[in-house]
Parts: sequence; structure tokens; C-alpha cells
Amino acid sequence: MDGFGYDDECLAVFLRDQGRLFDEPVAETPEEAQAILEDVLAVVCDGIGEVRDYMDESGMDLSGVTDDNLRDAAEVFELSNDRYLVVLA
Repeated sequence: MDGFGYDDECLAVFLRDQGRLFDEPVAETPEEAQAILEDVLAVVCDGIGEVRDYMDESGMDLSGVTDDNLRDAAEVFELSNDRYLVVLA
């Protein structure tokens, strides 16, 4: 898990797709996106297995949840190179 490694792609994907998680935009600039992600302690995971491990450690019951369902979760933002931004707001 990369933890707080919010690169330009993380910020751009969060800005573009934040409506999946929030009813209204919470950030309009990369700087605001960075602040929101830091505030909610969002993490960058390498691979869907790390996403599952992180969410499980955070107390989520993932029994019966497939990897495809996990990828589609509102809290999971898919990045390139099999990385995921997980925002447990």
C-alpha cells in the first residue's frame, strides 16, 4: 500500500469521479482534492488484493463481495498500472 502517495493521476481521477461518492462536488482544484484526500486519509493500493485487505482491516464485511464488485464500489477509484485510490469518507 502506497498510503498517501497522491500523484497527479490520483487527483485528476478523484476530481473527475468524486460524484460517485459525494452528492455534490467537494473539490474543484487539485489542491482541494489533495486536502480532501488527506482529511479522509484516503490510500493508494497496489492491486485489488490490497484494496480488499485495507477495507477488511477497516472493518468492512467483504464476505461474498467479488473483486469486480469491489472495483465498482463508490469508494474505490481505479487508476492505471493496477493501482486503486480508496476513499473511505
